[in-house]
Amino acid sequence: MTAQQDRGTRARRKALNTARLTEYRTFFSSAFRHPREVGAATPTTAAVAATAAQVVPTTGEPVVVELGPGTGSLSAGIRDRLPAGARHIGIELVGSMVEHLRERAPWMELVHGDAGELVSLLQERGIEQVDAVISSIPWTLLEDSEQDRILRQVARALVPHGAFTALTYLPAEHNAGGRRFRVRLGRTFDEVLTHTTWRNFPPIMHYICRRPLI
Repeated sequence: MTAQQDRGTRARRKALNTARLTEYRTFFSSAFRHPREVGAATPTTAAVAATAAQVVPTTGEPVVVELGPGTGSLSAGIRDRLPAGARHIGIELVGSMVEHLRERAPWMELVHGDAGELVSLLQERGIEQVDAVISSIPWTLLEDSEQDRILRQVARALVPHGAFTALTYLPAEHNAGGRRFRVRLGRTFDEVLTHTTWRNFPPIMHYICRRPLI
């Protein structure tokens, strides 16, 4: 390696570390100010992102919605699977996260809005239905009525063959909010599969849902 290449490698590492520090700073600042909306202990890992993104179509011109993208922990994994001509829509409630994402994920069409108004937010952008919805919203912290409201919107927005993926921490599956959420998924979708990503702390439970019933 030449001296010039070495300097280039060090510069890239420094830039990557700076980006990571910025992400964590944004995440913890937003989590402190908006604990219910953020609902996570730390940003998720690349392993979680890669698994969550498996529902993203790799052909055609799909429309994929990310609910609660936060600092963008899942966004790069989604982008890596999107074919040319696809649309990646991010619906984020926390303003500081939106500003962070405008810099970190310029390819994403960001909407500062409420996932419970998903259908109207999409219609405002000329979108009637979408191919996949990926969510890292803190479901187990939501009231029953709020879970129902958002899930109905997701079911209405999906094409019949579309897929919905929701993430929760594995321990949360066993609390009251987690159990209620699992029941609601079963009422909203004909198929609900689960997968655990252990390479995260805490481990992440993925719910992969298809064939909306609403």
